[in-house]
Amino acid sequence: MQSALPEHTSTPANDAVRAPVAVAHPLSSEDQARADLYALAAHLLLAPPGEVLLGQLAAADPILSEGGDPGLERAWEKLVLASGVVDAQAVAEEFDRLFVSDGTPTLNPYGSLYLSGFMNDAPLAELRGDLARFGIGRVRGVAEFEDHLGALCETMRVLVAGAPGIRRQPLAEQKAFFEARIAPWYARCLDDIRRAEGANFYRVVTDFVGALLEIEAAGFAVDDGYDD
Repeated sequence: MQSALPEHTSTPANDAVRAPVAVAHPLSSEDQARADLYALAAHLLLAPPGEVLLGQLAAADPILSEGGDPGLERAWEKLVLASGVVDAQAVAEEFDRLFVSDGTPTLNPYGSLYLSGFMNDAPLAELRGDLARFGIGRVRGVAEFEDHLGALCETMRVLVAGAPGIRRQPLAEQKAFFEARIAPWYARCLDDIRRAEGANFYRVVTDFVGALLEIEAAGFAVDDGYDD
């Protein structure tokens, strides 16, 4: 997987989780690409992109599937094209309509809701146990819970790449976390976003996030090894 992201997009809106020691050895190019893509997915799901990020996306190089599944390559191309024509204010208003409300938002992309039918239920408590084991905790004062799909993408970024105070995790740990905390519900969540009234730019975003997570799921299904 070849990433075309600008360098600074590897530090997304990591507001919903705290990634409190630098990684002792360099990442492979593939893992760096994975971390960068997770970073972008987290950013787009947690907050609307501003003019700067939209401009960077619009100018980004293609992602090359290199003979593999072309789903991410195609979804990335659509995201790049959409970023070049959309207005940042319009995207911000769309984000607010979909995800922000004084009452109940149109969409609530939280794992606990999808897994148990209730917000802040047992799946969130179980997730917090996993995060504590990795040394990851919610930042005080942040509105989003740790089982927000964007926060989970940020957690995957940390598991792949590490962060200050957190060692990157072996592939087996990444796989176990992904399969327990993301795989059972992400497709339903993204489909709800895609079908939501008023979704426009975020339909393109869901295609990108979905393609990324599908590739990850397929990779975890066939690769149980890890070279540290």
